[in-house]
Amino acid sequence: MSVLRLDDLNQHSDILRTARGDRLTLRFVVPRDAEALQRYVRTLSSGSRYNRFFGAMSELPKALLERFTHVSEAEGFTVIATMQAGGFETIVGEARYIFHEDTQSVEFGMSVADRWQGHGVGTALLKNLECRAAAFGASALVGDTLRSNSTMIGLARKVGFAFTQHPHDWKLVRIEKDVDVAPAEIPCASWRLAAASRELAAARVN
Repeated sequence: MSVLRLDDLNQHSDILRTARGDRLTLRFVVPRDAEALQRYVRTLSSGSRYNRFFGAMSELPKALLERFTHVSEAEGFTVIATMQAGGFETIVGEARYIFHEDTQSVEFGMSVADRWQGHGVGTALLKNLECRAAAFGASALVGDTLRSNSTMIGLARKVGFAFTQHPHDWKLVRIEKDVDVAPAEIPCASWRLAAASRELAAARVN
């Protein structure tokens, strides 16, 4: 199944508003974003990096950076949330997700720059990820977080995620939210178009 035209990533960008009214652009990364993404990861606090990657690291290893800056339906997608600061595009958050067709779920991980935590960036990111999951036809949005990550747990609870025990690691909590919307009800315009494209492709197959 294909719902994305990966030759034109710009069509899958979204302009969002945080709870405070800040303008947020959410777009796929491209290879030229590698330096900016690495700089973003380096400027995260050690605690935020640990919460995001479940281990101590000062930056993304080369192989992981390569993976993060290339998108594919098989390997997953990375999106960055950016704002304009002093005339420059600044990364204030990121998320990586992949659609698992066997379970009809979208698995994700995300982070928000320390200075922007509590400003509504995380909420906007999660709501947009739900749009993307719906466009894939997923029935659930799923992620894992550390039990000690009170910020992510509080955010997930706020937007309606349920919590279950992780099946393999007691240090982690699994968060999950059902996705049950029709294509016409998806609030993000670019992803409503992607969902319509998916439905049309499925109809042609059938």
